[in-house]
Amino acid sequence: MIKKILFALIFIIPTLAAFAQGLTADDIARLQMVSSAEISEDGKMVAYTLMVPADPYKENKPASYHLYVYNAETKQSLPFFTRGSARGVEFRPGHNSLTFLAKMDGDEVTSLYEASLSGGEARKIYSFETSISQYQWAPNGQKLAFIATEPQKEVEEEGKLPYEPILYEENLTASRAYIVDVDKKIPTPVSINGDYHDIQWKPDGKALAVAVAPTPLIDDYYMKQKIYIISTEAEARPTLVIHTGKKGRMAWCPDGRQLAFIAGADTHDPTAGRLFVVPARGGEPQRLATDFQGSFDDFEWVDNTTLQFLASQGVASTMGTIKADGSQMEKTDKDWGLSITGFERAANGNLVLTANSPLFPDEAFLLPADMQEPQRITDSNPWLADKKMGRQEAITFSARDSLELQGILIHPVNEEKGKAYPLITVVHGGPESHYSNGWLTYYSTAGQMAAAQGYRVFYPNYRGSTGRGVEFAMSSQGDLAGKEFDDVVDGVDYLVEQGLVDKDKVGVTGGSYGGYATGWMATRYTDKFAAGVMFVGISDNISKWGTSDIPEELYLVHSRKRIWEDYEFFLKRSPVYYAGQCKTPLLIMAGAEDTRVDPSQSMELYRHIKTRTDTPVGLVLYPGEGHGNRNASARLDYTRRQMGWFNKYLKGEKEEARP
Repeated sequence: MIKKILFALIFIIPTLAAFAQGLTADDIARLQMVSSAEISEDGKMVAYTLMVPADPYKENKPASYHLYVYNAETKQSLPFFTRGSARGVEFRPGHNSLTFLAKMDGDEVTSLYEASLSGGEARKIYSFETSISQYQWAPNGQKLAFIATEPQKEVEEEGKLPYEPILYEENLTASRAYIVDVDKKIPTPVSINGDYHDIQWKPDGKALAVAVAPTPLIDDYYMKQKIYIISTEAEARPTLVIHTGKKGRMAWCPDGRQLAFIAGADTHDPTAGRLFVVPARGGEPQRLATDFQGSFDDFEWVDNTTLQFLASQGVASTMGTIKADGSQMEKTDKDWGLSITGFERAANGNLVLTANSPLFPDEAFLLPADMQEPQRITDSNPWLADKKMGRQEAITFSARDSLELQGILIHPVNEEKGKAYPLITVVHGGPESHYSNGWLTYYSTAGQMAAAQGYRVFYPNYRGSTGRGVEFAMSSQGDLAGKEFDDVVDGVDYLVEQGLVDKDKVGVTGGSYGGYATGWMATRYTDKFAAGVMFVGISDNISKWGTSDIPEELYLVHSRKRIWEDYEFFLKRSPVYYAGQCKTPLLIMAGAEDTRVDPSQSMELYRHIKTRTDTPVGLVLYPGEGHGNRNASARLDYTRRQMGWFNKYLKGEKEEARP
């Protein structure tokens, strides 16, 4: 019997060893990561939420977010709330407690819960008629400002039919802001009408800064938000911060005399990545560091005259300080090998960071005030240490017009020197985003999973990407699918010229604007690409305008002209125009409920290729999913279909992998 077992192990052990070398689709489906981290005022405690995916084999559900508290003195983490999802975590001022938003069993709406830092069960302390989406404590820890959808009264109608039609973009429900004393529980609505997206108490508790869009339309959220400063005590008129463009985070300085916020440089800036400061009376803000060739991602006030910031610069992240008048900008010269995604500052200057690296997704780190070395305090996926990763590096290459561009390249696990490998090109969406040199492996971006299967994986930051200043971010405007997508091709050609890639085995994938790029490469540049996987992508710019929920954003920060001003231009910048010459096998996948890029965009390109060519084309629609898959089973299904398609058409495998 023992001999039989040993004989069997001879065959099993090599198989297990090979399997353990790199990441698989199932590995990606179980990745956990820190989604937020807050630090107490004294810097002794960190509250963080951990994203925990559902088991895709048991339930097609979104991930849940579990709450933990880390004690910096004992260096231990304790679970505080793991029976459901927690978000909006705050240390309650003047109380030894944490508060968070959750919807527990029996709750009809998302409500505010509190848990003592000394231990014990979380208890509900405030519930509104509708779900609370955001809140902030006043400095006294007693009053609360919160955002929730405006309650709607049921109206009895005579002769009402036993069905409900969909009234498109009618009867939209706005989110309003309210102030409440949590003991008295009688909320007062904030005076300005509109759809609220952010609220910030002034440090004296006598005013609020609020960000409000005129309607609940997504286009208005992107392009028409305004910042107002509203007194909470006197009946004074709200004052306006005079700025147009996209809006990001805002925060008061300690004495409340100035408000800082992140926003677009103007209404045509595609990203909220510039730093502004405005007096408490409102009016014209001052933009800081106007010549900074990067984008501001986050900030905290150090004192009344200094801000600490987190910024993206190229494919790296950097931290530093700048004076509120725009002078004395200093960036740290430390290279911690991390891509930092967020931070918060304690009164003693200590920071908590969320950050990732090429070897792990987002974790929490403590960084002392001297900025010497971050201390990692979470290890959400210890099993990753047993996985072999492909080498990852930042690269630069030149576009055909000599513009210098950047990207990230992941090499195959067990790479052979001098060998040309199949390539998967991953094009980011937006286009106002960019890839950083950190963790790049998710359900729709193959990354290390593809490296484990013998691919190089290329992440190009084409012109129009963020992280390189305003001019670079706006350099692709008015030229949809023009030089921006030529840049992607030029990056692939560079890798081929370097002998790294087999030119006959190049694949392309991406979602949203990256899906648009994928459709373009599969049709307009079909001779360059041997396989494509297009996700929630644009195929027809004319019909897209009438079916998307952000046509004005498209005009203001991308196309810079209306479709009816030049129908021919928009048609010729659409993948459907070139579908008749498509030779690239293309798998098209989309969310059936997508409002950003309607699934009809996927159907159009599928039908054009199917009708006009003999090229292999597939279409997969995910029920209940929108602009990207949220649910666990749908994500795993996507991952497997994507790799199955590439393995079939780039590596010649006979069967596509099926769930």
